[in-house]
Amino acid sequence: MANSVKKLLVTGSSGLIGSEVCLHFAALGWEIHGVDNNQRAVFFGAQGDTRWNQSRIQNVIGSGFIHHELDIRDRSGVLDLLKQIQPDAIVHTAAQPSHDRAAAIPFDDFDTNAVGTLNLLEAVRQACPESPFIHMSTNKVYGDGPNFIDLVEHDSRWDYADKKYYDGISEDFSIDQCKHSIFGASKVAADVMVQEYGRYFGIPTCCLRGGCLTGPNHAGVELHGFLSYLVKCNIEEKEYKVFGYKGKQVRDNIHSFDVAAFIDAFIKAPRIAEVYNIGGGRQNSCSIWEAFKLAEQYTGKAQIYSYVEENRIGDHICYISNLDKMRAHYPDWNITISLEETVRQIVEALSARH
Repeated sequence: MANSVKKLLVTGSSGLIGSEVCLHFAALGWEIHGVDNNQRAVFFGAQGDTRWNQSRIQNVIGSGFIHHELDIRDRSGVLDLLKQIQPDAIVHTAAQPSHDRAAAIPFDDFDTNAVGTLNLLEAVRQACPESPFIHMSTNKVYGDGPNFIDLVEHDSRWDYADKKYYDGISEDFSIDQCKHSIFGASKVAADVMVQEYGRYFGIPTCCLRGGCLTGPNHAGVELHGFLSYLVKCNIEEKEYKVFGYKGKQVRDNIHSFDVAAFIDAFIKAPRIAEVYNIGGGRQNSCSIWEAFKLAEQYTGKAQIYSYVEENRIGDHICYISNLDKMRAHYPDWNITISLEETVRQIVEALSARH
């Protein structure tokens, strides 16, 4: 009966979401094929290295995890692998994930995010077109459009002035005619291509437009991984730089466990060319100042920071994901891990590594 075991291909398997997905499906009895070449260490240096996470999931899963040292920019390599494995589902999390870094490496960024995604989609079309394809997109596909929503300033955060947006930004928000950052533009190309392969070829695909995806296994760096990096600075008593917007910019944070659970729900009941805004929603949102307070609560250390008047290009002043569509399509899914518990877990994990 060995042939009845389902096979999952996960790109970026050593990353935060990739590793969580590997562990989640391995626990359900799936055979896991991880694709990762530690490119994050090339993008971010030693701090971005994820080999430790590769070893962790290999140790936990054992022989049910097969690692493939492959760059998704290798078109023939990707096609050969998909034909060889014939996976029952594909979760694509590999990316150049930083909008700051992208401007310095635009070709690497586009080749990884846009062309790499196309390589995978075409390989799926040729090798296993009935297998669900889940793509980790980003809320940066909306560019700086959310910054033109009227805001109100509170003591510790910005918020939407228009009640229409109280529950957050939904999937019908425009991605057009705004500034995205080079990273945001490459992710738009990937996002639209994933939708197109769904609609044009009938492949079950979905784009998950993530807010701040986080958790205890995040290798946070200054240019990517807001909450993890903030807690890391607090624990190590390093200065955290606050870039503009008075430190009141708001993010909604979702634990990687809840992301993996939604991916599971989608694979069980796939749809064609869907788009979902996946984040923590209003209940798991916080500003930088509010995140400082949470970190201090669990570490007992005061956050050391400096303020830089200039905001990052394309940075959102206030972004909260509207989860109504996700909950309507998959009513058994919901956020299960609170922001407070997420921060506690990050503190615990990072403290254990020091």
